Amino acid sequence: MLKKQVAFYTVIKIDPTIKIKRILADVLGLGERLNAIKSDTLLLGNIPELDSVAVVTIILALEKNFSISIKDDEISAKTFDTLGALVNFVEQKLADKNKLSD
Repeated sequence: MLKKQVAFYTVIKIDPTIKIKRILADVLGLGERLNAIKSDTLLLGNIPELDSVAVVTIILALEKNFSISIKDDEISAKTFDTLGALVNFVEQKLADKNKLSD
């Protein structure tokens, strides 16, 4: 008797906010300060480590972690105004990507 093995995979979707906070923590070395960052937390001008080099590194990490492409003209200071603004930007990029794949 032959038994057919079937592999089952559990796909766990992580909230984009959590992934983005992890990216910020990794790139900026926030440590425990990460816990204080909420949706309305100001990023630019509030987190000293968030300079132009860090912004580029974060953009590259977002592209890699979310499988999205971000063009230079899509980014402005407003994108990095708050955590919520950054999350909204990524969610919009994901929605646009999903529309293209449908």
